[in-house]
Amino acid sequence: MREYFEQLEAQLLASYAVKSVSSYGRSFKEASSLTRTCFQRDRDRIVHSKSFRRLKDKTQVFIANVSDHYRSRLTHTIEVAQISRHLARLLRLNEDLAECIAFAHDLGHTPFGHSGEDELNNLLKKCGGFEHNLHSLRLVEEIEQKYPSFPGLNLSFEIKEGLKKHETPWDTPNQKNAYITLEAQVANIADEIAYNNHDIDDGLSSGILNIEDLIKHVDLFKQANHIISNDYSNLQSHERTHLINSHIISQQVLNAYETSCSQIEQNTISSLEDLQHSDKPLISFDKNLSKQNTQLRHYLYKNFYQSPSIVNLNNYGKDTIHTIFSFLLSKPEFVPTSFLNLHYHKGYSRELMIGYFIAGMTDSYASRFCQIHGLN
Repeated sequence: MREYFEQLEAQLLASYAVKSVSSYGRSFKEASSLTRTCFQRDRDRIVHSKSFRRLKDKTQVFIANVSDHYRSRLTHTIEVAQISRHLARLLRLNEDLAECIAFAHDLGHTPFGHSGEDELNNLLKKCGGFEHNLHSLRLVEEIEQKYPSFPGLNLSFEIKEGLKKHETPWDTPNQKNAYITLEAQVANIADEIAYNNHDIDDGLSSGILNIEDLIKHVDLFKQANHIISNDYSNLQSHERTHLINSHIISQQVLNAYETSCSQIEQNTISSLEDLQHSDKPLISFDKNLSKQNTQLRHYLYKNFYQSPSIVNLNNYGKDTIHTIFSFLLSKPEFVPTSFLNLHYHKGYSRELMIGYFIAGMTDSYASRFCQIHGLN
């Protein structure tokens, strides 16, 4: 059964796609699955991990308990995985690998979103700081504990390398020597497509963003609104927003597909070895769309991420993380045994041990922790 899927990959995938049968394998040897390729098995391990389940209660932009309808870190991850799989299919790349990297890319995110990460990074500066992409790698390599024969999830080499190189305009893990795959680059661009567009949706739903102002100041939104207005009449506000967002996502996927095909051809990429000599991403938007995305990003930063209500939520998250960190430094006995083992058996400093414990908290757990210990 596994062989059937491996044969399909050989028949259908491009020469520069990663084939599961040619994977560089796992850090700890295991017998192959009878029914799944290595990447299909890895996807299942990620989805069944505790780190993945905790994403349901971690901030994307809004703290997770503010509304049932705003994106959480989990729903964001699912959207990234969906776009990754679709774009990988269009490009004849390994869909399972691209989806794996997408599912795992935010496992290491702190509670309270990027503001929580910034605070934890500041608290751990003397220990090398904190970067959530690299913490995702740390989780799947050693912190997740499910198997008797090895630490972590023992994922395939290509997935872990993809996590090292997960880069977006907001994420720069600075790992220049990671193994290059187009599947990892697909997950990168899918992340950008997902968060730009769902943040518009959540911003409009919350009332922080205004649709007429978006049309006036954001070219992508203006162009999409023009097309939707020509195709439909008498739309309700939520229908109009959905159709505009859907159009933008479709156009961005198409643009990434066409531009990437052109880049692959221009760089005469015919194998995975050719990719290792590439000094720039080959999965990308064209210059015009990249410029429009930059405009959108700046607009969201000024009008959404820096809006008073979001800043207040961010400050609450930062204060909560700072408070918990200070408390645990003086009372490490409240750190779970599994994290104490990182300190006593693996040589992590007390600060790193506490920081990694906090990074795994959900928004609601962090708030409850403060309430239980009278830290409010």
